[in-house]
Amino acid sequence: MLTVLAVVSVVAAAVQVSTSSSRDEARIRALIADEESAWNRGDAAEYAAHFDQNGRFTNVVGTVVYGRKAFEDRHRELFASAFQGSRLTLAVRHLRFVRPDVAVVDIDTEMSGHKGLPPGVRAAADGIVRTRLQQVMVKEGGDWWIAAYHNVDVKVP
Repeated sequence: MLTVLAVVSVVAAAVQVSTSSSRDEARIRALIADEESAWNRGDAAEYAAHFDQNGRFTNVVGTVVYGRKAFEDRHRELFASAFQGSRLTLAVRHLRFVRPDVAVVDIDTEMSGHKGLPPGVRAAADGIVRTRLQQVMVKEGGDWWIAAYHNVDVKVP
């Protein structure tokens, strides 16, 4: 009888973890969709809404800034200049929970409609800039936050 109770307890715990990770994955995917929507509206405050207060941002040319305010300010500058009116698509390539409260998300991005690009970054023949974005997300206070945002452009021959 004790063996049966132990097995039932293990199965119940596994179901709870699975349900929890499914909810967490859905929430993370929703946040990424919100990022895409905010970019496409040129809304820097919303784009930065789930960037951790002390998060780290590395852009495609290797510039690093720390904190939500710096992340938001940088995107406000971009949305008012070279990326004004640009369109971004974000497609989750891979999402892995390294712990129940830490997820690594690999995202394929495509940006079109830009007015200019940073030195060394080139669009493909179709005018689209493609990048590989990796976000490390942490769960704090019941929600997910971007702790690290590292973007690398896909080199065009």
